[in-house]
Amino acid sequence: MRFGYFLSCEEYTPQQLVEQAVAAEEAGFEALWISDHFHPWNDEQGESAFVWSVIGALSQVCSLPVTTAVTCPTVRTHPAVVAQAAATASVMLDGRFTLGVGTGEALNEHILGGPWPSLDVRLEMLEEAVEVMRELWTGETVTRQGKHYQVDTARLYTLPEQPVPVYVSAFGPKALRTAIAIGDGFVSTAPDADSVAEFKEATGGKPTQGGVKVSWAPTEDEGVDHAHRLWANAGLPGELAQVLPSPKHFEQASQLVTRESTAESIVAGPDIARHVEQLQQYVDAGYDEVYVANMGPHYLDMIQAYGAEVLPQLRG
Repeated sequence: MRFGYFLSCEEYTPQQLVEQAVAAEEAGFEALWISDHFHPWNDEQGESAFVWSVIGALSQVCSLPVTTAVTCPTVRTHPAVVAQAAATASVMLDGRFTLGVGTGEALNEHILGGPWPSLDVRLEMLEEAVEVMRELWTGETVTRQGKHYQVDTARLYTLPEQPVPVYVSAFGPKALRTAIAIGDGFVSTAPDADSVAEFKEATGGKPTQGGVKVSWAPTEDEGVDHAHRLWANAGLPGELAQVLPSPKHFEQASQLVTRESTAESIVAGPDIARHVEQLQQYVDAGYDEVYVANMGPHYLDMIQAYGAEVLPQLRG
């Protein structure tokens, strides 16, 4: 069982992300997740650094493995470019890099003006994109005319010793089938024991990663305030997170999410027992790795408390 820290590019500056990574390693976290966004979910979050630059910086200040959670290699960025970025990241991290991928959100992917495809088309695009990337990671010259992507005499020269592992995010049965078909691992943000078990059974026990957010603060009320101010969008139901096109739309929709519902859905404040209980749900769901992100300004206090009290209890 491995416990990692989740770096939220939507909420923190690049310098703060690097600070968090260094602190996480010192506190005893064993790996890092990092989000890959063009936009934050809302203007209050206020950040959205280019993830590949941040990963380069992380490679120079800590030795933890890094997984993108997650990159969309289909619409905003051509998979050949993502393949090059991932290969370079893996080289800089001495092979400690995993490319987490998913079908993305209109929030990030609509920016070049193209249509936002249906889920079935997005899954088809993702499958082809992973094929393109894996072909390029062989180091051979690639020319192909696929249904969604064309590659013309492309070759990657900076390559890791081993191809980059690709973990696939999945919510719902269609996406899970795709993850089973093409993934070296499975990624989710829900303590979904059934999906973990189905993925492991179908793939012969390939690895799984789960992620969760908490809001550490001196009091529960302050933690809820930070979570509701910054991440009320997490309470939106169904497919809204995939189809709303801009931070302003998320702000409008998030007005329907009450502070009370935010308080019920997250762990806020400094109660160690509640933090342990939250992560234990992911352990009990069968994940091999669990990543936790902080919401709000008290991230160093959270990291230190987890290192001193939460992680030892989970490992014990």
